[in-house]
Amino acid sequence: MATSNSPASFFSSLSRVSFSLLPLLNVVLATPPLVDFDRMGSVGIAGSFAGFSFLDNTTDTGSLDASTSTLLSRGSDGQLSRVGSTNAGGNILAGCSIDDTFYFAGAFTSIGSTSANNVASYKSPSGAVAALGSNGPNGEVRALYCDTSAKKVWAGGSFTSPAPSVAVWDVTSSSWSAPPFGGLSGSNGEVSSITANSSHASLFFAGSFVTSFGSSSVINGTNNPNVPFSAGATPFSSSLVPVPLQDAQIDASPSSTTSGFDTVSNILCPAGQDGSGNTWFARDGSSAVITVRKFSFLSANGVRIGNTFLDGRGTTAFSVTTIPDNSVQTLHYTDPTDGSNKTCSDSCPLLTDSSIPYQDFLFSNAADITGFQLTLSEWKGAGPGLHLLQLLSSGAFASSIASNNGVSCFAPNPSNATQTGTWTEKDVNTNIPGTIQAVLVSTVDVGTPSSQSPTFTWMPYISASGQYDITLLVPGCTNFQDCALRTSVKVTIFPGDGLDPVIQTVSQTNTQDAAVKLYSGPVVPSSPSFVMTITMSLADSPEGTGQNGKYELVADRVQLVLTSANVTANGTATTSSSSVGSQRGFGFFEFPLSTTSSINASSVMPNSTITGLDNVGFQMFTALGGASATANINAVAHHDSGIVFLAGTFNLSAGSASGSANIVAYNNGQFVSLSNKGLNGPVTSLVVSGDQLFVGGAFTDTASASNGDLSGVAIYDVKNKQWKAMEGGVNGAALGLSLSKDQLTVVGNFSQPMVSQNQPLTNVASSFAIWSTSSSSWVNTTGMTTGNLTFVAPSSTNSDDTSEFMAGHISASFEFGASSFALLSNNAGDSGIPKVTALNLTIGTTSATTATTVSRRHHIRRTAAAIIPRIGQLFKRQTANDASLTPLPTTTPSSSPAILAGAFWTNNSKTVAIVGGNFSFTSSSGQSAANIAIYDLDSGAISALKGNQVNGSIQTMLVQGNTLFIGGQFTIEGTNQVSFAVYDLAGEQWDITGVEPLQSGSTAPVTVRTITASPSQTDTIIVAGSFASAGSTVCKAICQFEFQNKEWSALGSGIQGEVASVAYAGNTRDLVVASGSIALADGTLTNVAMYTIANQTWSTIGNSNSLPGPVTAVEVNNGNSSSIFAAGKSSDGSQSYLSYWDGTTWNELNPGFASSTDVSQLIMVPLQNTHDANGVVEPDRMLMVSGSLSDPDFGNASSVLFDGKNFIPYILTSSSTGTPGAVSSLIHSIAQFSFTQRHFLATGIVILISIAIAAGVVFLLALIGILWTLFSRRDDRVNKFDPAEIQDDDSAHRPTSLLEHINAATRNTILGGHDPYNSDTMEKEAGAGTVLQSASEHDPFGPDGSNYVRAETPSDAVMGMSEDISRSAHARYSFDGQSEGELPMSAGQEIEVLDDRDAAWWYARDPKSGLEGVVPAAYVY
Repeated sequence: MATSNSPASFFSSLSRVSFSLLPLLNVVLATPPLVDFDRMGSVGIAGSFAGFSFLDNTTDTGSLDASTSTLLSRGSDGQLSRVGSTNAGGNILAGCSIDDTFYFAGAFTSIGSTSANNVASYKSPSGAVAALGSNGPNGEVRALYCDTSAKKVWAGGSFTSPAPSVAVWDVTSSSWSAPPFGGLSGSNGEVSSITANSSHASLFFAGSFVTSFGSSSVINGTNNPNVPFSAGATPFSSSLVPVPLQDAQIDASPSSTTSGFDTVSNILCPAGQDGSGNTWFARDGSSAVITVRKFSFLSANGVRIGNTFLDGRGTTAFSVTTIPDNSVQTLHYTDPTDGSNKTCSDSCPLLTDSSIPYQDFLFSNAADITGFQLTLSEWKGAGPGLHLLQLLSSGAFASSIASNNGVSCFAPNPSNATQTGTWTEKDVNTNIPGTIQAVLVSTVDVGTPSSQSPTFTWMPYISASGQYDITLLVPGCTNFQDCALRTSVKVTIFPGDGLDPVIQTVSQTNTQDAAVKLYSGPVVPSSPSFVMTITMSLADSPEGTGQNGKYELVADRVQLVLTSANVTANGTATTSSSSVGSQRGFGFFEFPLSTTSSINASSVMPNSTITGLDNVGFQMFTALGGASATANINAVAHHDSGIVFLAGTFNLSAGSASGSANIVAYNNGQFVSLSNKGLNGPVTSLVVSGDQLFVGGAFTDTASASNGDLSGVAIYDVKNKQWKAMEGGVNGAALGLSLSKDQLTVVGNFSQPMVSQNQPLTNVASSFAIWSTSSSSWVNTTGMTTGNLTFVAPSSTNSDDTSEFMAGHISASFEFGASSFALLSNNAGDSGIPKVTALNLTIGTTSATTATTVSRRHHIRRTAAAIIPRIGQLFKRQTANDASLTPLPTTTPSSSPAILAGAFWTNNSKTVAIVGGNFSFTSSSGQSAANIAIYDLDSGAISALKGNQVNGSIQTMLVQGNTLFIGGQFTIEGTNQVSFAVYDLAGEQWDITGVEPLQSGSTAPVTVRTITASPSQTDTIIVAGSFASAGSTVCKAICQFEFQNKEWSALGSGIQGEVASVAYAGNTRDLVVASGSIALADGTLTNVAMYTIANQTWSTIGNSNSLPGPVTAVEVNNGNSSSIFAAGKSSDGSQSYLSYWDGTTWNELNPGFASSTDVSQLIMVPLQNTHDANGVVEPDRMLMVSGSLSDPDFGNASSVLFDGKNFIPYILTSSSTGTPGAVSSLIHSIAQFSFTQRHFLATGIVILISIAIAAGVVFLLALIGILWTLFSRRDDRVNKFDPAEIQDDDSAHRPTSLLEHINAATRNTILGGHDPYNSDTMEKEAGAGTVLQSASEHDPFGPDGSNYVRAETPSDAVMGMSEDISRSAHARYSFDGQSEGELPMSAGQEIEVLDDRDAAWWYARDPKSGLEGVVPAAYVY
């Protein structure tokens, strides 16, 4: 047979005129193969998956490395394709396009095999990825803006070169440069957003930085004004913040019994003057010991002691012993009597002069202690006593544990700490008895960008300005047993208003406790308008690989050690100067693109350069109470009205919008709060469309809790000043927004958009979602990803182009998202990718699911090994009973949720898909249901079967007329039916009255795996699986059910064992091929057996050793009993196999399948093109193998195509978590379809051929046909129609017709030849004992028994008909249609009229069966 194929461009020039064997061009087989789904009718793919891809050698979809950041291209049709991935730990955070080049940036060192630092480009025509020159940003890039007119790319982020935070790429010169304004610095020194104003005349830079305009001023410095003056203290010691001792354990012994003087805790921070309730006395005449224990380590620099002067008593000598080292400390102090510096140890003097309220005694060096002991050894008067006792810190401090941040004595407020993300307390015992070490820890996914990681911010109370050493305490990982989780962190110190921040990277992988110095320099004291901050987050390039995909961040304490106070000995303040603008801005800077003057935005800019919108930054600075390391402006949007929206992470505490959180508007010169004070979580992105402001972030409601549907995404109505929900939002954080045409793409760390708070959108399980701005609703996405996406951007500046790029840390990417079922049909072009329509259905679990690991390799064709006959065929048959048969392996993805079976039903011109399996769902009307769903292909509505619900798993379905048969492993509420049931689709009710239930005969459950029907039988189906009888009828494993009378019967003498799959052979499909783990009634072992319906006998196909084990799927090649395929597993489960029966022997086709392979279905599928001829599979078809497949060559797949020589991976599926999915079945509406391909000739060629034929053959045949018709009319009368009703005598004749013979003759004359795979040929070649392959039956594309095919009639050819034009009609009367070429029909039946040019007889098609033929015109209306 000559291979026929032609390019798509050639097809476009051809008319729709059919031919069969006329050879055209030979071309290379497309990859993947062009499966002709339309020839099969309505087609669906079912299984257990959330997304799938069709595979070829150029598409890299499926599993990905989540530690990398992957850039994806999403086409206008929604399909995803991979561009490239970064190095492990890399991030892609921003992108924009100029012409055909897309620029993307983040923090990475390579994209695939291309070295690129932080910024790269992708040219869509060539698919090339390239680095952008040298000397680019030397740190993370978080924002890109493409100036298409100037051909420049602006980059913003956290870097220092070629300028602080901002760099510019000149496309024309291919070079990097600093921006005209010199860069941005201060605060965190980072730019998070670059956008244009509404007129594109200016650029808005936003982030965490400080701008200054005007002249210089001075930063104040002072010692703590709240500490009362005492000559016994120095300015240095007065600047040390006392350690809060409210929660410490304090004992004093012996203590006085005098009321008001017997409580030692009263002297820690006395509320009043020396006296009752504020002073403690020891017992008269006795020395005393005061013991203070904190039970946690703290850094101390000394003690502050104030004597009592009541009743002539007081302490005159003391000593200090620190705990836990039990060392008597040498103390340093200033003698107030002469101002000299002195030291003491065992006996230190304490003055009894009432003009000296207290004295400060400092340790030689700051000491890490858990407590101290004060011994009062000498006194005057009746005994010792004290009015004040404090432990002085080394300067200042802040703990991650809130209880350790008590208010220090004389301080206006305590140290504090804030956090983002989830932090939990972890405690560990130390080597000090009774002492524990408590910290906070947070876990973060490996690959998370620093900007998206949890953060922890310490805000220590600082009493005085001075020079400080700031130290971060990092507990050792050994005690905490978390060394594998540890990594490095980024720490940002904001030491003072007007001082530049300092950023350090600190490793937390130390095994022992460590103190890491972060900063040494000036620090500004705390005030109502400023609080120093120290913020910790995941490092930009984290250390280590983590454990189980996680890092752990540890937050303990920060310590500030005062090294020099900014005060003189007499207590007067000194100052440290710094250039500070008279007007200062935070987080926002406007740069007019027309600016020609030279400025330096990282320094003080002249007031003359202030723009109208720089006031936005000034007001933000004021509203935040100064620059804040915890605040950041992530996004800016400019409305056409002039309103500027700013969003990010901030809380405004002053100004016109005080109380606003995370988003605010700037209008008419001042900040304006949005409705309900903004949002309750960080905002990451903004997009303006008309009067709608789309907002994305990590929020769940407004700041004042007004709308719980604002989850991750929201709309702010600019005109009406109110929030609107985007249905139920998304179930996680939205990290990026992109608007193209009428669709908004949302990406982030979520898996589903929600139509309400508790209801996800159907058919979506992905980290991106699509919002239709025209319908104001979520719509189904085409692609599917698992993981989190960090950014999305349009692929071009064309507003009508909906293609885009997206990137993130994803573990899998698939072209199509579908909830375990999708419809397939032919697509235009020769890509091999069919058109996919996902059902608008979300299915849920009904039982626990089990996940496996994805094994992803290059998907290449796999060549079958030489067809090897099984050695076991040389041995004689064995006999067996049920006990000796190997149990069937589990092949269907029975874990929930899964759709395992389906069928199509057409009623009143409306076709629905009925799917069954193991799942739950919510119908379009809101009804909760399970296991069976009905999907309207036209409206998209989902409904449940009416009546009692099915409990269990559906594994097979069959529709016959208006009757639905279902099988599986289930029960029906309120009935005795087990695993088999009948449903009346037209009547919408169960039709099980009188149906005897299937019975097991043992404790094993009844399972029905397949329900099929043979065209050779009417009103009869064959049910097979694992059962012993049907009511009183013994029919083990396979039984016949006559559904009109509801009677069961055995198939001949029956078989033993279990049946997994059934197929049919023979011209009329009157040979039943059953497979599984079976034996004949006489005990003969055979895993594949054949039942002949005509003589009711069973026979084996091969012998007991022909196949390695039970068969899970079988397929007969177009009815040819000498071409059978079987798949299964070996008896010991160690091998999966696929074998081919050639009429004589079984031949192994693929010994390379991994043992984990489960084959659930084999089905022959027709092709639109052809493959190379071989002796196994004809060129116009392939064998589709489906299930959960694994092979050393192609890795994992869910469906592969086999052309008789090569295994071609075809479909890869995935669950919503990225683990492998499975395909259970391919369902189709036409039971028997033709494999014969139709090709089309140009109209002109057809006309010429028709003219030539008309000159001779046509007229001769016409004459013969007329004569034959005259004779046939005498004998051929229509008995079911009264001719008196219709006067046209022609309608009374059945057309064994002129056109029929013209057609038959024309086919042979024009096309000639014969099919080498024709049944007659097969009969001659196969010899005795084989069964003929059937001709095409029930096929709308192939001829029926009369060879009458409308598209091939000479009348069509002469008229140049280019399309099949049909109309719907109905039968007025019943017509038996028993003659050749006639179409039988019943009164009221719907038909399609294909040709009505003859007055008496019309050519029509039955849309249900696909049969075509002629009918009396008078019978049709």
